Formats: sequence, structure tokens, C-alpha cells
Amino acid sequence: MSRYNSLKQSAFEANMQINELGLVLFTFGNVSAADQDNGVFAIKPSGVPYATLKPEDMVVVDFDSNVIEGTLRPSSDTKTHAVLYKHWPEIAGIAHTHSTYATAWAQSLKDIPILGTTHADHLTVDVPCARPMDDEMIKGDYEYQTGFQILNLFEERKLSHKEVEMVLVGNHAPFTWGNSAKKAVYNSAVLEQLAEMAYLSLQINPDASTMKESLIKKHYDRKHGKDAYYGQK
Repeated sequence: MSRYNSLKQSAFEANMQINELGLVLFTFGNVSAADQDNGVFAIKPSGVPYATLKPEDMVVVDFDSNVIEGTLRPSSDTKTHAVLYKHWPEIAGIAHTHSTYATAWAQSLKDIPILGTTHADHLTVDVPCARPMDDEMIKGDYEYQTGFQILNLFEERKLSHKEVEMVLVGNHAPFTWGNSAKKAVYNSAVLEQLAEMAYLSLQINPDASTMKESLIKKHYDRKHGKDAYYGQK
């Protein structure tokens, strides 16, 4: 029995969930589950249809993208996941989709503005969009550099990856993360909903403005603040 069975099962379930939620089409997208203590993660194999995917198909790699266990080739986005895990030790799951509305915002090179309380329930800022990668990065190790494209954006904007668990990669698509693969998938579903709501809101009123700070703070704090009262104890 593999020592990584539990990790592979978590990654498998998360990958199946993004498919069930309609966040991926064909073989687009991938989810990984990490064991930060041992510096490894399990990720979907590249190009394998969800209909035939099995837990044992998950590929285990280290944070330098070396295959530790598995006979299939890991996702082409593996190096991006590895960079984020290596630099952000608090996260244990990453999801990457090409969901329709979030990807449309990424292709438009636009942050998703914080227009309503659904958005503020999850974060207090616009969903950030990283600018397109420069030519030298593209010519280099592309997927590896995508990780730094995300890291650089968070550093430049002074954003916390522990509070903002989602990003749009310009001209590409969204990545989300969390303290588990399940949470990363949850954030992908939330992001797609926020992207669609913002798109529709701006169709109805192109002059819609972002929420006032007091309302943003109220909705975020009631879920995440020290005196949060949303849900059950």
C-alpha cells in the first residue's frame, strides 16, 4: 500500500468535484493536494478524461516538480503548483480551472470589482488579475514562471495569500488555493460565481461602483473577524 494513498484520494475527489460543478470542460483544469510537512503533493495526470480518472492515477511530486510516485505524466501546470506550495507553506490545496466567467475576466485583463456582499463575504478587495507574462518569462520555463507571475502580483500589490485565495492570470485563467484541496475547489466555485455576478451587474449598470468600505468590512468580519457570528459554533 502506498504511503500517499490518502493524499491521492484527496486530490482525486477534488478533481472530480471541479468536473461535477461544471468548472472544467473535457480535460481542462486540475487540482492538487499537498502534504507540506513532507514537501509533496498529488496532482491530476495530464490529459486524462475525468470519466476514466481513478485515485491511483494521481501523480505524487515534490516541491521541485520531481515525480515521487506514479506512472503517468503529471499535469502540465505542475510547476506552477510547486512554486506556490514552496513559497506559501500555509496552503495545502490548489485548483486551476478555465471556468467561463472567471476566464473571461482574465482574458479581458481586468480585476473583478467588489460590487456586492457575496464578494465581501469572501474577500475585501477586487479579485486581482496578474498582467500578461513578459516575453523572457514565456521563452523560459513557462509553467514555472506562471507561479512567479502570481507571486509577483501579490508582492507588488501587498496582498496576503491567506486572505485573498484566488487570482486571475492575465490572458490565461484562474487559480485558487486554500488549506485543503476541498477548500481550493470551494474557492474556484465562489470565484466563478463572483465573476458571473460582476459581469451581469456591469451589463445592467456599466457605472456600478464598488461597495463602500463599511459594508465590505461588515460582511467580511461577520464571517472571518474575531467576533464572527456566521454559521454554527
